[in-house]
Amino acid sequence: MAFDYKKEYKEFYLPPKTPGIVTVPAMNFLAVRGKGDPNEENGAYKQALGMLYAVAFTIKMSKLGKHKLEGYFDYVVPPLEGLWWQEGIQGVDYAHKREFQWISLIHLPEFVTKEVFDWAVREAAEKRQQDFSPVEFFPWKEGLCVQCMHIGPYDDEPVTVAAMEEYAREQGFEEDFGEGRFHHELYLSDVRRCKPERLKTVIRHPVRRAL
Repeated sequence: MAFDYKKEYKEFYLPPKTPGIVTVPAMNFLAVRGKGDPNEENGAYKQALGMLYAVAFTIKMSKLGKHKLEGYFDYVVPPLEGLWWQEGIQGVDYAHKREFQWISLIHLPEFVTKEVFDWAVREAAEKRQQDFSPVEFFPWKEGLCVQCMHIGPYDDEPVTVAAMEEYAREQGFEEDFGEGRFHHELYLSDVRRCKPERLKTVIRHPVRRAL
């Protein structure tokens, strides 16, 4: 049976609908950076997702090709994630999506080294005759965070974020946005097939002990 990160690491992918504190370890990701409204038709965000999934599935489906990857194990491609920020704002302002800056991510299995990543990018580029240079190998340690499962439309997230902020304060933490620390979302639902009121999104914010 294919290894499923959502099931094996439930504390990171399937938290409860009430806020909690979590320490997220170092992980490696596929990443594409960009800016602008993610809802723009055929915009930079949607193009980024196409590149991410092309490389992710090149790695996953390598088991069927001649290029065998050392340490490979069969796995379910982890869900899409996104880091979001705007200049001069703590967290995000949902009313001004054109000002979003973002890094779209897909978590990589442990056997994927920088060398494996480089091979997958070359392979995807050759097969699709497309430039995949925007895709990065992105090592990242998120660290101490408050997180919560949000159920519903993305535009309703401020209610969940407010509950997370209140919980963090009650537990003696304060938000810790800054370099390398962002508003983080993990998308557990396929927005093309799921009704907005049923969308499941993990929201995660960086925190530190209050001074």
